[in-house]
Amino acid sequence: MKVAGFRLYFGNVLSSWLIFGVFFVCSTGLGIAQEATPEPSPTPEPKLEFIEDDNAPVKVKTDLVTLTLTVTDYYGRYVSGLNKKAFSVMDNGVPQDITFFSDSDAPVSIGVLFDISGSMGGDKVSKARNALARFIMTSHPSDEYFLIAFNSRAQLLMDRTRDGDAVLQKLTLVKPKDNTALYDAVYLGIERVTRGAHQKRALLVISDGQDNASRYNFSEVRRLMKESDVVTYAVGILGRNDNSGAMGMQGQAFLEEIASATGGRAFFPQSDIELDEIFERIALELRHQYAVGYTPKDFEPNGKWRKVKVKVKPPRGFPRLTVRGREGYFATPNTSYR
Repeated sequence: MKVAGFRLYFGNVLSSWLIFGVFFVCSTGLGIAQEATPEPSPTPEPKLEFIEDDNAPVKVKTDLVTLTLTVTDYYGRYVSGLNKKAFSVMDNGVPQDITFFSDSDAPVSIGVLFDISGSMGGDKVSKARNALARFIMTSHPSDEYFLIAFNSRAQLLMDRTRDGDAVLQKLTLVKPKDNTALYDAVYLGIERVTRGAHQKRALLVISDGQDNASRYNFSEVRRLMKESDVVTYAVGILGRNDNSGAMGMQGQAFLEEIASATGGRAFFPQSDIELDEIFERIALELRHQYAVGYTPKDFEPNGKWRKVKVKVKPPRGFPRLTVRGREGYFATPNTSYR
């Protein structure tokens, strides 16, 4: 019995040690296998180009010259419905082949440049804001706005918004003070709208005085206006006690210069009713324009000024028509945003 008991005890102990040994070897082997297996190399992250949003414009180089044209009849009424054959383009005296044409009611990227200098005190800001409300109400519902206020410096109050009410609300908080950095505001306005979501771009300058605080000068701003395809409209705001010369000859001349060079217009209304009508008229003009594009046949990127002349042939039975667009451009490779 003792022998049998010993054998049973010894067999149990031996079995336990065998099981423990097998478990130890397996565990050690598993650990060794885990240590021997190299860790997989991390997958390199793809190089991503930062994009601000889905509507961010893409910058491309092109020699295509684009013109925004306004056609009116003898009475100043906008004429729509013309086809490509009605237009002819001369670039430095050379006839061009129109390769792009559109007469659609396209949305616009609009820079609203609002003067909040000290001279805009009294009821000028409220009058201009009310007139701007008429402009926004008449504009294309998909237009986007860049609101820039300026006094001694130009500041971007709203960037790329389609909420016209928000633009108007922002202007209820401004308090007119200090000098007038009009040139800086125009420079900033062009820089912003050329990055807008829409191919068609415009500036709406609302001011009552001449520049007296800008870092940029008249020549720099005028050249930038001529380099960019941004139609500019200027509205000189007059107060109740102002006369036609209140803006000063220099201020009025600047507004007229930048407007005419880009194919836009400058207005100097004498009454509140006329002010409202002008803002509404500008909005209607932006919605009744033609877009024409061509690649110059003898283009050389030498930086020289090239004069553009556009003519429009009225359909049979129509009176004489007038076409308005930018006067020309500098011959540099155009960098546009699409």
